[in-house]
Amino acid sequence: MPSFDIVSEVDQQEVKNAVEQANKEVANRFDFKGSDARVEQAGLVLTVFADDDFKLDQVQEVLNAKLVKRGVDIRCLDVASSEKVSGNKVKRVATVRNGIETDLAKKIVRLIKDSKLKVTASIQGESVRVSGAKRDVLQEVIALTRKSITDFPLQYQNFRD
Repeated sequence: MPSFDIVSEVDQQEVKNAVEQANKEVANRFDFKGSDARVEQAGLVLTVFADDDFKLDQVQEVLNAKLVKRGVDIRCLDVASSEKVSGNKVKRVATVRNGIETDLAKKIVRLIKDSKLKVTASIQGESVRVSGAKRDVLQEVIALTRKSITDFPLQYQNFRD
């Protein structure tokens, strides 16, 4: 019985490389000379530091560009609002979401069941397993989820025939 998994994974090494590239570009840019603009990474939490909100937005844009260039979908970032730290410095915390949360998994399962396709969808931890009798029906499920779920990056893996 053919099946596949719907997952959302982020390559952590690529995130680390993008953070290092963003820090290198910020250190070399003329408009950031003498400022304390940087990006720090602690696991899946990225913290952007800058002197003011404008520079904070600029550093965030540099980080987003480097993430996209490294093949990391920026829809997986959960960006919080900026907050003040000591003096006149500001910071912004961005969390990299890895895996499908239960709310989104339930939404995907409900979407598949409401489509009346001859498949079964079940939540398996941080992924959704879809199995059906024919490969064509599974491809219809992939097309349906690609069209319907646009606010979160999904990958389709572990296709078994």
